[in-house]
Amino acid sequence: MMRGKWIGGMIFLLVGMFTNVLGSFIGINIGTDVSDLPSETDTVALLKAHQITHVRLYNADAHMLKALSNSGIEVMVGVTNEEVLGIGESASVAAAWINKNVAAYLPSTNITAIAVGSEVITTIPNAAPVLVSAMNYLHKALVASNLNFQIKVSTPQSMDIIPKPFPPSTATFNYSWGPTIYRILQFIKNTNSYYMLNAYPYYGYTSGDGIFPLDYALFRPLPPVKQIVDPNTLFHYNSMFDAMVDATYYSIEDFNFSGISVVVTETGWPWFGGSKEPDANTGNAQTYTNNLIRRVLNGSGPPSQPKLPINTYIYELFNEDQRPGPVSEKNWGVFYTNGSAVYPLSLNDSNQITGNSSGVFCVAKADADPDKLQDGLNWACGQGGANCTPIQKGQRCYLPDTIVNHASYAFNDYYQKMQSAGGTCDFDGTAMTTTVDPSYGACKFSGSSNSSAFTGLTPASIAPSSPVGGWSSNLQVSNLQYLMPAAFLVLFLL
Repeated sequence: MMRGKWIGGMIFLLVGMFTNVLGSFIGINIGTDVSDLPSETDTVALLKAHQITHVRLYNADAHMLKALSNSGIEVMVGVTNEEVLGIGESASVAAAWINKNVAAYLPSTNITAIAVGSEVITTIPNAAPVLVSAMNYLHKALVASNLNFQIKVSTPQSMDIIPKPFPPSTATFNYSWGPTIYRILQFIKNTNSYYMLNAYPYYGYTSGDGIFPLDYALFRPLPPVKQIVDPNTLFHYNSMFDAMVDATYYSIEDFNFSGISVVVTETGWPWFGGSKEPDANTGNAQTYTNNLIRRVLNGSGPPSQPKLPINTYIYELFNEDQRPGPVSEKNWGVFYTNGSAVYPLSLNDSNQITGNSSGVFCVAKADADPDKLQDGLNWACGQGGANCTPIQKGQRCYLPDTIVNHASYAFNDYYQKMQSAGGTCDFDGTAMTTTVDPSYGACKFSGSSNSSAFTGLTPASIAPSSPVGGWSSNLQVSNLQYLMPAAFLVLFLL
């Protein structure tokens, strides 16, 4: 994963959530820089439990490939950056790699793609001259084994090789890498493969100096006066993600290639960051990933290619706590290693969250209007009769100190008490029901049957040392807190 900047991977959902009738799918990346990585068998069990149908591995780990056998999951295996040079310089090394890491696991393990390196051009430019040779040698080895129709070869690249991605219609690849990029595209075209793109609106937003609004990066609707429009084509872009994909299509066209599809091999949003990374938080991560899934599974393409689905792999399954760099680098995962989800995701376009709890809970929507949430919170803790003592400062459910967390606790307490008497989970459209127990650590939500202690990170342990905004006895939250993105709800998979 490239951490470069440009200006511009949970509860996964049940059958139909990852592949729709039009053929578009959501997959997930599995990184291994994890101190307490679950066993391969447990990892595959987690994938199967949540009907994840496509995975990308950054290597060709024998234990993982064996564990994936007979699972039906489509697997993209990776040639590591360290392996690219050797394979690019020797056809026999490439053939041996295919025999050892691909052919040996077929057909029981459903390998369908090989990603050659990761952002080679921008991360290890010394290997760029042999990158296409490596791809060719691997492809020829597949041909020799009659596997070339089943398994496609490509190489993931970051948005950094497109220096000016907006407006998309004028986007071009960096011409200093022109010969290599041209050969990559020629290989993809000749072998009927696809372009692999790592697209991160998080970096596009945080490095953009306020050029683009946060809502644009998170797939949220923009008011008419803030619509993002390409002045040349007059295409409206509802998300930075779509603009990135379209910028790639236009860059490919600029090299006189057509008929090459784009697959997003990495995208995501970090759910926690350091003091200088305020946009890395659970509210933004949940909103981005949730909206991304809806966007991809509607089966449409970007404005310039509306009929081409944008198949996408989310970054990533687990938090890679051993990665170097800022705090956010370690917090992209959608699952903790104990199997519990970092944050909830809604199922398709409904208001129901998928989960495994036997009860039904009422929680605040992560993207609800803060003013409406505050009104609902005040009502629940006042006229509604909810017990809001646990969310007072210093109490067990005070942290994380966000309007969504506090509203979720109050909404649920009211709902549990009043449901039998006709009480609903609506609160002016700011709430939704879930079968996932939103309790975390010592904070137990009303109706919870979960008495076990949480073994992963708790909100208290990762919350900022000085809370943003202040909870007071009159249940008001400061204006600054309104700006905080929503909810940290640590879930248990029972």
